[in-house]
Amino acid sequence: MRTVLRRSRSLQSRRPRGRVAAGAALAAAALFTTAPPALADTSPSPSASQNEEAEAGPTEAGTAFRTAARLAQGQRGTASASTGDYLYWVFPADTGQRTTVRATVSLPAEQARQSASTWRIDVYDGLRRRQPCTYGLQERRAAEDAAEVRLTCTLRTVRAFPEPWANDPLPGAYYVRLTVSRLAADDLGRPFQAEVAVDSQETGGSTAVGGRLSEPLTPGVSAVSAEEETAEEDGAERAPRPAALAGPEDGWSSGWWTDRWLWTAGGAVLAALAGIFGYTLTRGNGRPGRVPPGV
Repeated sequence: MRTVLRRSRSLQSRRPRGRVAAGAALAAAALFTTAPPALADTSPSPSASQNEEAEAGPTEAGTAFRTAARLAQGQRGTASASTGDYLYWVFPADTGQRTTVRATVSLPAEQARQSASTWRIDVYDGLRRRQPCTYGLQERRAAEDAAEVRLTCTLRTVRAFPEPWANDPLPGAYYVRLTVSRLAADDLGRPFQAEVAVDSQETGGSTAVGGRLSEPLTPGVSAVSAEEETAEEDGAERAPRPAALAGPEDGWSSGWWTDRWLWTAGGAVLAALAGIFGYTLTRGNGRPGRVPPGV
């Protein structure tokens, strides 16, 4: 009889421990199975085929920062220009986005060029600070008989708030400048076609920081729509008026939700389960030191 009671009590004391251990294992599995999506964002940017799938955007480019053509993410901007010109586009980028800019320069094959040329794209933020490319071919050399040149620049992730000494990208306007950096003097003025596309990826909570800007950095944007350029008033052509840069569809800095909330909640659950499991190990089984006589 005493042996049966001891076995039943020992089994009862082991059941909570087994349940707690099983619950902790399930919570850990659920927590870490949600981690791969956040890690997957660190992979290289999508292939250049997205350049062809992008929606049609502006058909002209600006010649300076203040006349940059507005370009939304997911759009494809085109322009016709002459070698030696500077082409500018401006697009919005919000917190948590890692933006990739792709440019294609099509050179006419019927015109013989004197020598090779080197093409380059540069990206500047709303304060007109040049932003470095984390990876991509920002500058490429085109041979004399090359039909096109493809350029790519992937920026760092846009941060909600920087350190005072940092040059981190901030939410707001970003300018793309396309030009030829090396060219023979005899080849200046030859026509070419340019195509620019912008897309981005959400990096998740791994890059989230404390703090937030009161307003996005969108100074000096004066791109004008085609309707405003051709509008006439009292028989005279009206002067172009500045237009604000169109922000993201869901508003600036709207992505307050990050996967850090999941990691925080999962850590809290695991800590609670670990505390319960540790308590069940240290509190004992509640049995008296001796079995009362007559049992």
